[in-house]
Amino acid sequence: MKHRIVVLGAGYAGAYVAGNLARRLSPKDTVITVVNAVPDFVQRMRLHQLAAGRDIEAPQLADVFAGTGIRLRLARVTAVDPERQVVTVGGGDELGHDTLGYDTLVYALGSHGAGHVVPGAAEHAFDVSARPSALRLRERLDGLGQGARVLVVGDGLTGIEAATEIAESRPGLSVALIARGELGARLAAGARGHLRRACDRLGITVLEHTSVDAVEATRVLCADGTALASDATVWTAGFAVGPIAAAGGLEVTENGQIIVDRTMRSVSHPNVYAVGDSAHAMGDNGRPLPMSCASAGYTGRQAIEAIVGRLTGRTVATTKLVYAYNHISLGRRDAILQLVDDEGRAKPTYLGGRQPARIKAGILGMALWATSHPTYGMPKRKHRLAPTPDTTAERMIA
Repeated sequence: MKHRIVVLGAGYAGAYVAGNLARRLSPKDTVITVVNAVPDFVQRMRLHQLAAGRDIEAPQLADVFAGTGIRLRLARVTAVDPERQVVTVGGGDELGHDTLGYDTLVYALGSHGAGHVVPGAAEHAFDVSARPSALRLRERLDGLGQGARVLVVGDGLTGIEAATEIAESRPGLSVALIARGELGARLAAGARGHLRRACDRLGITVLEHTSVDAVEATRVLCADGTALASDATVWTAGFAVGPIAAAGGLEVTENGQIIVDRTMRSVSHPNVYAVGDSAHAMGDNGRPLPMSCASAGYTGRQAIEAIVGRLTGRTVATTKLVYAYNHISLGRRDAILQLVDDEGRAKPTYLGGRQPARIKAGILGMALWATSHPTYGMPKRKHRLAPTPDTTAERMIA
């Protein structure tokens, strides 16, 4: 019987891992199935651009995986049972629910907006964490008239990018950005100044040291009792992972991320690997990797090496797990590239302006190309599985 590898999710991390496993493992010994709820690849890093009105490419996953031997199952994952080694899926390409058995599971279901913890946010706010929600926001913005008020809650990278993109693409709207603390507090002083100048240039009102207690249909209620009128509230204050891993009995953190070892393998179930936002992985600096596209790449690469090494009886290579910078788009022609140290603190060095904007555009383009060509650049030799795949040993090389 062939070794069954099931990959849950076809975002940046899931598509990357599945494609490279298909390139490196022999189809004589393995069968790889990718489960995804939608038929296209979602460029999550560009969803704020989609919401603001840009046309964003969404390659069909059937085309992405064509010629790789990967089986694509369009369905929504509803449960994982790591004891029985089965995944329950439904609501996709077939009616009802079905189960998929696996020998190795790659969990890459990613994250979603965390607005449900604030009263009214789930019902009345928009977010840009998924394509459908970004399109709903786009439709809402299309229907707003001159001078309509848009509130973006949250001054993390997503909030800053959403506010600046909307303000630049739709100059007739009045855009405000709500920051819990100082705007750009995690940036170097020079980068903070650049960010403020960008907000001034785009006409964005910045409300600092402001916490939101509730969201209503036409206003936002703040902790100090202030009520801010809003025709469209965009919630970007944090991300969370779904409850599926925790409900299945996998060892997770408080926010639901699967706790993994240095090779991205679940500490509680050795035939389950987690990558991307779904994984609680410690970086080389001893700190958890943040939820980001960069982390998806690093955790995915390590998982590939671990799975191939263990299944083929080879030594597991150790790949880098680092987080070196934050890259923030400020509309189409401006951006900030902020370097960070091993403690995650901003270094004095940063780049601002058109150059980092071009670099960011290049990164987005490369990420899309790499996802659309998942087996490119990997060794052409397909490895056969060992007679008894190693699922326990920790033979590793740096």
